[in-house]
Amino acid sequence: MSAESTPGPGIPGDIGTNGPRHRAKGRRRKPRKRHKGLMVTAWTAAGIVVLGGAGAGYVYFKLNGNLKSVDIDQALGTDRPKKADNGSENILVLGSDTRAGGNKKLGGGTDDGSARSDTAMIVHVYKGHKKASVVSIPRDTLIDRPSCTDTKGKQYPAANGVMFNSAYSTGGAACAVKTVESITDLRMDHYLEVDFAGFQKLIDDLGGVEVTTTKSIDDPDSHLKLKAGTHRLDGEQALGLVRTRHGVGDGSDLGRIQLQQAFIKALVNQVKDVGVFTNPKKLLDLAETATKTVTTDSDLGSVNKLASFAGGLKGITPSHMHMVTMPVAYDPADPNRVLLQKKKADEIWKALENDRPIPKSATEGTATGEAKGVVSGS
Repeated sequence: MSAESTPGPGIPGDIGTNGPRHRAKGRRRKPRKRHKGLMVTAWTAAGIVVLGGAGAGYVYFKLNGNLKSVDIDQALGTDRPKKADNGSENILVLGSDTRAGGNKKLGGGTDDGSARSDTAMIVHVYKGHKKASVVSIPRDTLIDRPSCTDTKGKQYPAANGVMFNSAYSTGGAACAVKTVESITDLRMDHYLEVDFAGFQKLIDDLGGVEVTTTKSIDDPDSHLKLKAGTHRLDGEQALGLVRTRHGVGDGSDLGRIQLQQAFIKALVNQVKDVGVFTNPKKLLDLAETATKTVTTDSDLGSVNKLASFAGGLKGITPSHMHMVTMPVAYDPADPNRVLLQKKKADEIWKALENDRPIPKSATEGTATGEAKGVVSGS
């Protein structure tokens, strides 16, 4: 079922308050094979471009010319949540599944000019920039999408009961940001996006990422086959890991999110240990890849601004990253969709609004995906 044809009123209220629904028969269906643009490392990639902050001349202008940015503020106007004045920042991190360029070779399919946000995370950086909370938003969540205007000025009407990832395919980055702000009532201070071709090259430039799996993973859809144990994943294998949903867990997008979150922590740890800051060539290669990979909001649309922003994230270690999934429950009418648990989610949004830790009660008793602990950093 396509996102636009999914029935139901979306997110008002907790599960059980959305009116009558018809129960679907059978097991959770196997989704169509599709590539999933993963943004699981965009903000980490940003942290590698500090070379540009100190660079000058040719190197600076080359890196600066690589960057792509979108003017989110102009598209959204003034009808937005109030910006927090407590020293914290919220960054919406998206992975798009565009089929353009190298992405078609990696994921297959046709370049029809469209894309969806297959991975979405709200990164909340606390005052002092020493710790962060990361909230993953399941792409299959049924929501009420607000009316929105894209960065070219085209307007789109509101829609009820559609999948969250349809916001990006409808109105691009601006519509995705507005949808997240509508759900959370939190102002997104920045926006970062990457596709999976860039993700794969970034991992290869880093020399791979070492992870340990507690179970064997065999998923023909994501082309990943790993025995239980310790592995140094190259870019293709890493992409397979963060795409897999049938190789482990309950086969849902929620399990895939758990694998992604574990991989992010391993990646952040890896970046700190590969010695890129003492190897100018490796640093330049990484900066080149990162600046070609990342699309930002216009406030971060230069190497100096991105480097300054990234410099503020360098002190956040994996142990100071609290990663959760937005509270959801499986939709009884369609096992391939999830519904927002609004009361629990509101606990998260209120905590972030006040720059406080996310309470445990906000994620207790929610759907998980059953893949926690399968992957860890080595």
